[in-house]
Amino acid sequence: MAFLDWPLSNGSLNPAGWLTEIDKFAEHSHRLSASVMSAVTIILAVLLWRTESRSWLRKLALFAVGLVLSQALVGGLRVLLDHLQVAMVDTSVGRLFAMLHACLAQLFACTLIAIACALSKGWITRSTPVSYGVRRVGALCCGLIFCQLAIAAVMRHSFAGMAIPTFPASAPDGSWLPPAWNFRVGIHFTHRCMAVILTVALVWFAVKIWRDRGATLLLRCGAAVLVNLLALQVLLGAWIIWSQRSAAMTTGHVLVGAATLVTTFGLTWLAHRDVVEAHSVK
Repeated sequence: MAFLDWPLSNGSLNPAGWLTEIDKFAEHSHRLSASVMSAVTIILAVLLWRTESRSWLRKLALFAVGLVLSQALVGGLRVLLDHLQVAMVDTSVGRLFAMLHACLAQLFACTLIAIACALSKGWITRSTPVSYGVRRVGALCCGLIFCQLAIAAVMRHSFAGMAIPTFPASAPDGSWLPPAWNFRVGIHFTHRCMAVILTVALVWFAVKIWRDRGATLLLRCGAAVLVNLLALQVLLGAWIIWSQRSAAMTTGHVLVGAATLVTTFGLTWLAHRDVVEAHSVK
C-alpha cells in the first residue's frame, strides 16, 4: 500500500521516490516485474501455439496467461478496495484479495514449472516409470503444501504472525496448547500443526522416491533438495518467533515455502510424465 492507486503508481510509471524509499521501491518494482512477467507469459503462449504439437501443452500455456492476468487484476483490487472494511473478520476487502493474490502466485509458479518440464529434453525423450505410490504421495504433498501456503497467507494478512510468541511451545510455561484462543491464535496454531503434518509427508515422499527403482537420478537429487528445503523452512519459521518477526527471516520463510512447493510439484509432475503423455495420445 505504498501507492493508493493502480495500475499507475501515484499516477506515474516513474513515481517520485521509488528508487530511494524502500516501501515505494518494493511496491513499484513488484508492479514493474508483474508487467514483465505478464508479457513474457503471453509471448510464451504465442510461441507454443505456433510451434508445439501437443494440444494439452498449448492449453496449459493459455491457462498460464489467464492466471497471470487474473493475478494482476487481483493485485489491483487489493489496492483499490483496501479502504472497504469487513467487520465480521476484522479486515479489509483489499486484504482478502491479498490472500487470494498470494495463493494465485503459487499456482502460477507451478504452472510455469509444468510447462518448463514438458519442454525439457528429458521429458520428451525419456520415460519415467515410477510407481503409482510415488505419484499418489507426491500429489498429496502438493495439496498439503498449497493448503499450508493458503493458511500462511491468511495468517500473514491477519497480522497473526506473532499471535503465539513462543516456539516450539505455545505458551511461556511450556504448554503445547495456547492458553487463550481467538481467530489469530487459531490460524497461527493451525499453521504450526500443518507444518508437523507436512514434515512427515515430505520426508515420506522423499523416501518413496529414493526407494523406487524407476526413479531417475534427477528425481533422487530433487528429493534430497526437498528435504534440505524442508529443514531450512522449519528453521526459518522458528527464527521468526525467536527474532520477534525479523523482516529478513519472514521474507526468507515465504521464499523457501514457495521453493518447497515448486520443488514438490516439479517432482510430482515428472513422476506423472508417462501418465500425462499416455493420456494426451488418447
